Amino acid sequence: MHHRKKLPIIVGGTNYYIESLLWNVLIDTGVNQGSDTESENGGTPESKAELEKLGGPELHRRLKEVDPDMAAILHPHDARKIARSLQVYMDTGVPHSRLLEEQRGQDGGDCLGGPLRFQNPCIFWLNYKMNALDERLDKRVDQMLSLGLIDELRDFHLRFNEKMIKESSQDYQHGIFQSIGFKEFHEYLTASENLSQEECDKLKMKGVESLKQATRRYARKQNKWVRNRFLKRPSSNVPPVYGLDVTDVTNWETTVLTPALEILDCLQKGEQPYTQPIRAEGVESRNKRSHHMCDLCEKVIIGDLEWTAHQKSKNHLYQVRKRRKAEHPSDQDTNPTEHKNVIDRQVPVL
Repeated sequence: MHHRKKLPIIVGGTNYYIESLLWNVLIDTGVNQGSDTESENGGTPESKAELEKLGGPELHRRLKEVDPDMAAILHPHDARKIARSLQVYMDTGVPHSRLLEEQRGQDGGDCLGGPLRFQNPCIFWLNYKMNALDERLDKRVDQMLSLGLIDELRDFHLRFNEKMIKESSQDYQHGIFQSIGFKEFHEYLTASENLSQEECDKLKMKGVESLKQATRRYARKQNKWVRNRFLKRPSSNVPPVYGLDVTDVTNWETTVLTPALEILDCLQKGEQPYTQPIRAEGVESRNKRSHHMCDLCEKVIIGDLEWTAHQKSKNHLYQVRKRRKAEHPSDQDTNPTEHKNVIDRQVPVL
């Protein structure tokens, strides 16, 4: 499109998709996953789905043998990401961590990936007041229901999902099954035929409320992604992000369309737009993905922020008090977090 002197405008899509369009963050193994070609280190590469069937602990053990640096920052139960790292190694013969390090070391790269793929991109971020967004999202769910969402879910369940549940092979973590709007109605779709109409209606309304909550939660996650991966990206190689207020869609032309066209016209002419891009305030240090082991809770925690949150959790503090009481029955433990160093076995990650 650039060669044809056309201006690409990308609208919508997941934030993963947008990020991979803007920055060089994907790893190209050069192997067609549908082919039977042999991998660089010998043998026919297993598909990611086949690897995941081995389970997290076994996959993690294998990854530690070939790529200990990558294994140190992945949770032993995160089978999907571990399988991906193993697949990269089997396809290329090079540890996934080394490929990522080379990518980030390119001119313009940072700790999140490689440099920008195209020159002078800009981002328009449609933002809004959260209470207005929540109301809009709830209305959209109600509209989906009025257009036959329940019938569509029931049909899909009978044709594709019922058999998987009976075979205990459904975990709602792969493909279309992980989509928002399906797993929220699991109890309703699998309810016994002996339930009363009133009980069925309660399960249905529970699914509706779960769907609305999941949708609102996902919207907040998208906003957080824009702030952390775009606005606070630890690099000077970041496109300008212009905020456009869509709280009141009745003023679309005034608050969205006209400002966007003016900004775009200035950028194409090489001029500075009157509207200033959003500036990130208080850029925080990145969350170091260190490996922590809590002996008390028998849990592996990946990430320093996650470890801090775990230390403050009710379950962890209960375990600390329980240990303290067993060791010193007469002592009063006024601050359980003071004992955190006793139970944290941290593996430093470079």
